[in-house]
Amino acid sequence: MMADIEKIKGPASYFPSIEAKYGHPVKHWFDILRQAGDLKHMELVNLLKSAHGLGHGHANALVAYHLAKNKA
Repeated sequence: MMADIEKIKGPASYFPSIEAKYGHPVKHWFDILRQAGDLKHMELVNLLKSAHGLGHGHANALVAYHLAKNKA
């Protein structure tokens, strides 16, 4: 019998298409976000969009995941 594979939900569901479209593993983008410091959500989204050419949806997904995982 084939085991049920849980479907990835939320921001992480975008990761395969982000990696395919921009040619970097998501760790690359998380490193950039970490190095950006203590910016607000939309400031981080705008950084990824303006400095790195990501689309809004992809940038937003990376930032949402990054901030959720790094709550103090």
